[in-house]
Amino acid sequence: MITLSWLLLIALAGGALALIDGIIRVRGRGTAILAVIQIIVAALFLLAFFVTAIPFGPLVLAVVTLVVLVLQLVLRGSTRRSGVTITVAAIVIIAIWIVLAQHWLVIPGVN
Repeated sequence: MITLSWLLLIALAGGALALIDGIIRVRGRGTAILAVIQIIVAALFLLAFFVTAIPFGPLVLAVVTLVVLVLQLVLRGSTRRSGVTITVAAIVIIAIWIVLAQHWLVIPGVN
C-alpha cells in the first residue's frame, strides 16, 4: 500500500521531469549516451517508490539522477531554451526532495 504524501508527490514530479528531459535529449538534443543513462536512472527512481525489488533505494537513485542532470546541464551542447528549463526544474525539485527526505529541513505536514 502506498501512502500519498507531499514528499511522494515532490519525488514523482522531479522524477517525471528528469524522465521527460532525458527523452527530449535522446531525440537529438544533447549527449545521447548520457541521456539514455538519465532515462534509465529516472525510470528506476520512479519505480523505486512502487516496486520493492529495485536493488537501490530511492535516495541513491535520486543522487545519481541529480548528478546526471547536472552533467546534462554542463554538457548540454546545442539545446533549446526549454530543455534547460526542464533540466533546472528537475534539479531543483530532486534536490528539495533529497533535503526533505533526509530530514535536513523539517517542514510540518510535508515530512
